Amino acid sequence: MTEQLLSVLGADGAVKRKNRPSLTDEDLLLLHRIMVRTRALDERAMLLQRQGRIGFYVPSFGEEAAYVGSALALDGNDWISQSYRQPGVALLRGITAETMLDNCFGNADDIAKGRQMPVHYSFRKANMLSISSPIGTQIVHATGIAQAMKIRGDGGVCLTYFGDGGTSANDFHTGLNFAGAWKSPCIFACINNQWAISCPLERQTGSKTIAEKSAAYGMPGVLVDGNDVLAVYEATRKAVARARDGDGPTLLEFLSFRMGPHSSSDDPSRYRPGELEAEWKKKDPIKRFEAFLTKESLLDKEQIEAIHAEAEAEMSEAAKVSEKKPAPTIDSLFDDVYADMPPHLADQREELRGEGSDHRQDADAAFPL
Repeated sequence: MTEQLLSVLGADGAVKRKNRPSLTDEDLLLLHRIMVRTRALDERAMLLQRQGRIGFYVPSFGEEAAYVGSALALDGNDWISQSYRQPGVALLRGITAETMLDNCFGNADDIAKGRQMPVHYSFRKANMLSISSPIGTQIVHATGIAQAMKIRGDGGVCLTYFGDGGTSANDFHTGLNFAGAWKSPCIFACINNQWAISCPLERQTGSKTIAEKSAAYGMPGVLVDGNDVLAVYEATRKAVARARDGDGPTLLEFLSFRMGPHSSSDDPSRYRPGELEAEWKKKDPIKRFEAFLTKESLLDKEQIEAIHAEAEAEMSEAAKVSEKKPAPTIDSLFDDVYADMPPHLADQREELRGEGSDHRQDADAAFPL
């Protein structure tokens, strides 16, 4: 296990080590653009929720580097088994903001047809497993996916994301224990934002770090500066290479901070000191990376401002388009169940069709969370 915190960028964006990742300028600019677009998506969706236009949202303010940087280290054929706080992974893999907001509105173009929780995406074409609310369930799914890839011999890996709170779930032990014993090509990425809703890390575990838990499962553990997108990429790249070489899984701990609420239903001011959030906002991963890009003469102030403005306009337009779409039809309740619909369901469908106008009157009922 790597005891020392792995970092590449200083707080001012200066490179601290000579052996920084060998990323192209195009990759560096892509990382920045996806992080900015993710922040803009979160801001727009939180605004929509506060205005009562969508029912629920889970933002990822301050954690963008941890999951965008790690996801870039994968190939397109690799799988991702994520939690509900990594929207930038979908953007990186080519999913449009409109498609993601369709899920938040639960409209007719929502891939889940309004059946799933908001912000619980499922993108088969992007090799992204459906998100689930129960904490940690995606960890065992990732181990299973990785082991299936190993059995098929296709050279793929699976990366799974979870928070510090997820390490207290039984699925954490089950997933890592199986992967360690069978050398499954899985990368376990814990985004340690230090708060599992209102539960602080010191009440979550007695271990000094999450990364050191790897020793019990026979795999390396690496403690990484999760607000340093270059360090995140480099640590993940090495873990991916190790998995592809048949050497098994790695546990990565990305040390970061949730710079906002756990969800739109949460008020962090009730349990977290305001000065703590202010302190971590000074470590904003986007601003830190922008300082690096400026020092490298890849972007200047005007270009950075233009990229932010473009992202905000993109999310505003996507929200307008998604909001205008109709709700899923009543018939969609009966789709995707049977190849040939049995008579009793056909009867129920006809009955609901007749009551359709009454059911639509409940469409604006308050969201339960």
